[in-house]
Amino acid sequence: MSRAAVPGLPSRHPIGGLLPALYADDDFAQRFTAGLDTVLAPVFATLDNLPAYLDPRVAPLDFVAWLASWVGADDDAEWPAELRREAVVRAVELHRWRGTRRGLVERLRLTLGVNADVVGDGGAVWSRTAGTELPPEPSAEMVVRVWPGRDPEVDAGRVREVVRSLCPVHVSCRVEILPGPPADEGK
Repeated sequence: MSRAAVPGLPSRHPIGGLLPALYADDDFAQRFTAGLDTVLAPVFATLDNLPAYLDPRVAPLDFVAWLASWVGADDDAEWPAELRREAVVRAVELHRWRGTRRGLVERLRLTLGVNADVVGDGGAVWSRTAGTELPPEPSAEMVVRVWPGRDPEVDAGRVREVVRSLCPVHVSCRVEILPGPPADEGK
């Protein structure tokens, strides 16, 4: 989308009216400044609406892509417009939860429209009591169980790609694609 050269867009600040009285009746000066008004009208319209350009919920899609680069949000041109806007709106929240179960589940839900559950602790164990024996060696594997959400089918390749990009390097992440919610999800 281009905001330049919008046909018929009137200027909210016509230059001809700002000229000294000497040029008010000068046909050439008025036509010349009208040409400048045509060029400057999109600039003024953009500046007058700057807050809307910085709000991803209403900004033009090319600005949404630009805003996504500002906040480090995922932006895929193949996504529907509403999903692209939502990814930018929620970028800060998703960055805050990055590296956690919640962050992985939310990212999968937002970007791929699937439901997910993460099982396993990634190899972290601790004790609240000082001086006790070490706990047994934990499994350093996490299992990400995924089932359909807003779409009836799950793209396993894309799910694995998202999980691989968000799973910590010291943890092995395994992905299971399920036909529906796991039986123990109601706990």
